[in-house]
Amino acid sequence: MAFATYRPQVLVDTKGLAEKEWLEWRRKGVGGSDASIILGISPFATARDLYYDKLNIVSYKDDAGNWVALQIGHLLEDLVAEIFHKKTGYPIYQDKRMYCHPLYPYMLANVDYFVTLPSGETAILEIKTTNYNAKDHWWIDGEETIPVNYEAQGRHYMAVMNLNHVFYCCLYGNNEDDVIIRHIERDRAYEEELIALEGIFWNEHVLKQVPPPYTEDGDLVIQSVRRHIGTADPDAPAVELSLPLASCVIRFTELQAQKKLADAQSKKIESEMKRLQGRIVAEMGKSCTAVCSAGGEAYTVTYNPVRKPGVSKDNLIRLQAQHPDIYKDYVTVSESRRFYVKKSQKNLAA
Repeated sequence: MAFATYRPQVLVDTKGLAEKEWLEWRRKGVGGSDASIILGISPFATARDLYYDKLNIVSYKDDAGNWVALQIGHLLEDLVAEIFHKKTGYPIYQDKRMYCHPLYPYMLANVDYFVTLPSGETAILEIKTTNYNAKDHWWIDGEETIPVNYEAQGRHYMAVMNLNHVFYCCLYGNNEDDVIIRHIERDRAYEEELIALEGIFWNEHVLKQVPPPYTEDGDLVIQSVRRHIGTADPDAPAVELSLPLASCVIRFTELQAQKKLADAQSKKIESEMKRLQGRIVAEMGKSCTAVCSAGGEAYTVTYNPVRKPGVSKDNLIRLQAQHPDIYKDYVTVSESRRFYVKKSQKNLAA
């Protein structure tokens, strides 16, 4: 692929654009936050989720359940950018326009901020917020890193905007020193693969309305399926699985048997640990802490109470019977489904 000099094209001016209109423009292509989903490295969604979102069938974003974090990120964006400016001394500015790649117009960019470097080059600044516990995602084995989904986002923007640098500034506390600043440069090999995969997603799936296959982590796939199909129907007819999926069933039962053996060993270990715990707890009595020395090492044992409010099953039944209005207003019913594989009786008799 030849990386010629080019300028991104303005798709729409987003200043004053209503959120609904902005989302409609986002559906005209692939944005930076979509890149990790297409690459299969997003912790939040599958390519199938993104496909349904682009066709405006159903959104995978849980804005209602995550509205506080979203609001915090939005409200603190300018503050975090100002912290970056103060820490680095680099001038920053905003460009309230959505851009697209001139050669691949489905590749879109809506950049948080731009940075003017001392060399005169323009760089991209991505603003992030997180909590104190999640800041460890910015290190691996003590080495500075960037979460892979954020890296994909930055590299997507570099491709669209034809720029060579991305900075990240992530605030995880309540003062200016509680920030993480990272920098990456353009990687042409990564970019070439990214452009190819985004092209396949857009041209072969979205435009042709062919859902992409599920290839992601099992939990993500199960969450995705639940979003799209809704609640279970006990009266629905049995589904005849294709040969490839029948092979999956066979492999699942093999792993199930292996897990059963491993669980038996695990239960034996847990039983021994529980026996030892019982002897220690009996010695501690009402105390929450114990200390000892053995084998040249010092140990501290804690056995602290954990108290949390709850409603017993009997009280829940009583509440439903005596105060149905309150029960209806405050008790929610969630659905879970149990996945189980066994050999059919006809096979066992054969």
